[in-house]
Amino acid sequence: MAGVAACLRRAAPRPVRILRGTHWHGARAPPPGCRRQHQISITAGAKRLTIGVDGNLRQFDYAFLRDACTCPQCVDPSTRQKLFQTSDIPLAIKASNVKFTAEGSLAIRWENDVPGYGRAHVSEITPQFLKTYDCLRHRIRSRHNDQRQVLWDRSIMEADVKWIEYEEYMADDVEFFGALLHLSRYGLVFLKGVPDSEQSVEKIGNRIGSLRDTFYGRTWDVKSVLNAKNVAYTPQNLGLHMDLLYFANPPTIQLLHCLRNSVTGGSSVFSDSFHAATRIQLGTPNLFSNLTTFPVTFHYQNAGEHYHYTRPTVELEEYSYRTIRRILNVNWSPPFQAPFEAEIESPRLRAYLSSAKAFSKFVEAPESQFELTLKLGECVIFNNRRVLHARRAFDPSSGERWLKGAYVDGDPFRSRLRVLSERYSRLANEVDAGE
Repeated sequence: MAGVAACLRRAAPRPVRILRGTHWHGARAPPPGCRRQHQISITAGAKRLTIGVDGNLRQFDYAFLRDACTCPQCVDPSTRQKLFQTSDIPLAIKASNVKFTAEGSLAIRWENDVPGYGRAHVSEITPQFLKTYDCLRHRIRSRHNDQRQVLWDRSIMEADVKWIEYEEYMADDVEFFGALLHLSRYGLVFLKGVPDSEQSVEKIGNRIGSLRDTFYGRTWDVKSVLNAKNVAYTPQNLGLHMDLLYFANPPTIQLLHCLRNSVTGGSSVFSDSFHAATRIQLGTPNLFSNLTTFPVTFHYQNAGEHYHYTRPTVELEEYSYRTIRRILNVNWSPPFQAPFEAEIESPRLRAYLSSAKAFSKFVEAPESQFELTLKLGECVIFNNRRVLHARRAFDPSSGERWLKGAYVDGDPFRSRLRVLSERYSRLANEVDAGE
């Protein structure tokens, strides 16, 4: 509504000068270039602005608003990187005057600005920025860090399992986005029609992001070999586990492409650890607390390598707007677990044992496990920090079993998912509505 002024209260010896301007709200069309409509009101204090966004009052510290300035003096237009340090902001900074621009943004001039910035420097804060940062929920969702999770057991996965043609995954961005979206929600997706080549798993992984190079190599072969240095390279039964938990930063995405499989046995098994942990979290909070706090050590000491790391079984989101914090990662890998190192004299060791038994019971229950035999030309992609995988024993004399594997870290996966979510946000909403 044109002519509506910002209402500012004087809260300091030197009052903020009110500059009148225009702002807009839902009763009229937004000015050109504005994506959303918001009602904005402001009240100035000594250290912060109280800003009403669509009727919700939020306090924004002057230091936060100054730090968030994206003008060309503060953020390089080409690199999009800051040109000053947060530590440069004086503690005595405050607004000298504030007005609404014709586009609906707040234009703030500063008293005691960052050294080197003249009195002509103005920070413009958009309505969308204020809406995004008015609460933790909006801040988390603005970065697509709040993807919906589907907790599953065998029956749910049998109904919802997603298979995608290799050519569509590689060439069609919409299909590729669908694969990543499913992977972020279920932690498990499959490809078919993959070319019979050792390089195929590289191409599949690189579509997401750069492959993670480890002491196993950029890619690696899962075959039965004599004198194996890893249980995965034997025909033995390999129980539910996650890979490389003895690393400080285990890879998030794992890929396994089937190049040969003519053996008797050797089926692949998957189980949703988030489902099991959430059941314990809701049903027996005392057992769940042990899973989130008791330190468990993992190691690999063989073939000239010595890796070692200690972490709890369940890691929760550090920043959450939910009453019940969501699970971020699960760490469960019995074949690579080392002797406990912390609290071995404490009664908490036996308390953890009770919790571990409850967790193991859930993930190993037949109704929790999705099982299939990978065929030639099929590839599984799964979240190694969520989905446990296992392999049934097989008879190596009955044929050949050869999988080609690779890892991709979580950061490139989440980056690619964010970019595509921004591009295809309407499609993601349609998927949610359909489900």
